This record gives sequence, C-alpha cells and structure tokens, in this order.
Amino acid sequence: MAGSPWVVLPTYNEAENIESMVRAVLAALPGARVLVVDDSSPDGTGVIAERLAAELPAVSVLHRPRKAGLGRAYVSGFAHALSGGATHVIEMDADFSHAPEDLPRLLASAHAGADLVLGSRYVAGGGVTEWGLVRRAISRAGCGYARHVLGVRVRDMTGGFKCFRADALHAIAYETVRSQGYAFQVELTFRALRRGLQVDELPITFRERQLGESKMSWRIAWEAAVLVPRLRFGRRRVLRAPAIAAVAPSGSGEPDQLPIH
Repeated sequence: MAGSPWVVLPTYNEAENIESMVRAVLAALPGARVLVVDDSSPDGTGVIAERLAAELPAVSVLHRPRKAGLGRAYVSGFAHALSGGATHVIEMDADFSHAPEDLPRLLASAHAGADLVLGSRYVAGGGVTEWGLVRRAISRAGCGYARHVLGVRVRDMTGGFKCFRADALHAIAYETVRSQGYAFQVELTFRALRRGLQVDELPITFRERQLGESKMSWRIAWEAAVLVPRLRFGRRRVLRAPAIAAVAPSGSGEPDQLPIH
C-alpha cells in the first residue's frame, strides 16, 4: 500500500480502546494504513493489535521493548511509515480524544497545499469538552506561553493531532527530536515554522478519554516549559535529515524497537 497516508497510534495500556479506534480510523480513511506503536503494554494492547493486523491488511504493529516516551514512539512510527512509502503521516491519540471523523479534513488540507496541518482546539470553531476550569486554564496558559516565547501565531502549539506531508517530516529532521509529550509537539511545529513550511490549523473538538487512564504528568509539562526558551534562544543547528534508521536509546545498546509485523 505504498503511496498511502499512514496513521500512527502510539499505545501504552490502551486495550479498552485500540480495536474500536483502529476500525474507526480505517472507516474514516479508506485506503489508509494504521501503524500501532506499542510499548509492551502489560494490559495486552499489543496482542489485540496483532490480532487486528492478522485480520486487516492495512494494519501493522511495531512492538517496543519497554515504555520509552511518546516522542520516541512517534519517531519510530514516522520512520516506519516513511520507509513504507507514506505520502502523509498522521499522528493522533488512541483514546478517542481526537475524533477519527476529523481525519479526512486534515488530509484534504494537506492535499490542498499545507505541509503540516494541526487539529486545533484554539481557533474559531475548535474547543475542548469535559475538562474542568483548572485544566482548561493550564492548557491555554501553556499554549500562550509557547506562542509568546517562540514568537509564532499558531494557536495550538501543544496539540497532538497532526498531519504531515512526507517531505515535511524529512525537512524538519524529525529523527533528531528527543523531547517527549507536550514538548515534542511544540518542537515539531516550531521546526516546521522555522523552516518556512506552510502550517495550517483546522478546528477540532478535543474530548476527554472515556476509557483508560491519562498519561499526562507534571514531568511532561515541566519538560515543555523548559524546552520552549531553548528552542527560541538556543544554538541553531542545520536541520538535515539523514537516511532513515532505527534509533537506539542514548547510552544503550538495546534496539529502540522490536520487528514490525
């Protein structure tokens, strides 16, 4: 299925969501491929994903030996999608916080010329449901902080619902990103803007997960707060994308992922 868009779903303990999510993605985007990147979930998410891959030719599973962070899961997933001939690579949560029915709109915007399309909570028409006032305030403040420090106009800098053209991922040297969580999302978007790529925002409604537990932590939020000024004022490196290769964790001889199926 070379020449298809790929949807990358990183998972850790998403057994309650993964089957319905995969089927919903394929229903929304017929002809797409779905790559589940599972960090050896103890709840059996990877086993369910393997069963789906055996049933559905459009589904693949990448098993990683341990929980190693959202950013590294996406980097591994991007590499496999691109090596499989992806025209576009979409990242989204596996817990239905991002609605699969929004996928065609994101892909259509990319086909219309955008290098990166953001599913945005904070443009006109976008929003969040089932969050309390404190969480809403923290999220808004985090996006505002990133926008102010980085000097950009993109309103949703921390969102994780994105569609990249394949060439755009190469242009931002995605494989060199080492941040995680919110920081990973901020860095990807900022790299695209710094390279002069066209970044569009489309309104989405972000929904709180109904099943499973949130992976959010204060450590993830703190990493984003510290990274933002480094992105703006740190030493700039020339972004050149080397050949795609599996990346091993720093200081470890253990592979970052197990074979894909």
